[in-house]
Amino acid sequence: MAANETSSEHSGNETSREHSTDEAGQRRPRQDGRPTREFRMAELAEEAGITVRTLRFYRERKLIPPPRREGRIAWYNEHHLARLRTIGALLERGHTLGGIADLLSAFEAGRDVGELLGLQGDLQSPLLPPWSEETPVRLTPEQLVDHFSRDITPENLSTSFDIGYLAIDGDEFVHISRRLLDASAELVNSGIPLAAVLEAGRRVRAHADALADLFTTLIRTHLLADVLDHAAPGPGTAQDLDRIARTIEGLRPLSKGVVEAELSMAMDRRIRAELEGRLRRKGQDGEDR
Repeated sequence: MAANETSSEHSGNETSREHSTDEAGQRRPRQDGRPTREFRMAELAEEAGITVRTLRFYRERKLIPPPRREGRIAWYNEHHLARLRTIGALLERGHTLGGIADLLSAFEAGRDVGELLGLQGDLQSPLLPPWSEETPVRLTPEQLVDHFSRDITPENLSTSFDIGYLAIDGDEFVHISRRLLDASAELVNSGIPLAAVLEAGRRVRAHADALADLFTTLIRTHLLADVLDHAAPGPGTAQDLDRIARTIEGLRPLSKGVVEAELSMAMDRRIRAELEGRLRRKGQDGEDR
């Protein structure tokens, strides 16, 4: 880094006409929506609990994004501070800087996922009740590591983005479902690798889509055919939407009950067959001896 850049970043006397600084050296809000807090290099390092030399090293390794510049002055913001705290938390958990760089690259790639988990699509009418009752969960990168430990790898993050389990919002992850997050963490803590859990989740998603197609066909063909056939182009009348809403509300517990009952009985059949097969093989092995 050039000497004049270093001196300007450490200088405490320069201010811009668009900003003024308070007594702590932090910037007040500006009208164009930039972050309310900004730091010079020394201020950011002190806030993050690291040395200026370490901060400069992280920037050269592209572990943090470039600062905003006003002439020769570099300004860092709260996103830089959050990134530095994430790096520190991951280092404490045993990750190497190379591994952290890969994780952060995967983190940034998650910004291409699109609208946040697809939960706010254009086709969803506010007049119709959502079928799903799932609650999204916001997580910092270090909180995600706490859930899954060293199974958090760029490959697993990429798979989670691809399936739609994770998306990015600012400096946080958002998991699509509290129940799926808790179930996945429990399976990993039981000894199943996260990669295997995610692959199972991908296959479950495919079967769930097939079940949804089946139930949607039943509803469309036998319960809503007359409404959909006679509905005028556009969003539909209030009466049409009310009937659709009541139909969906009534069928939600029925469809969930059918799937849960069938899955429970299928698990009983599979477990029983697995145990009987093992006992038979064990008995045959005993006879051979």
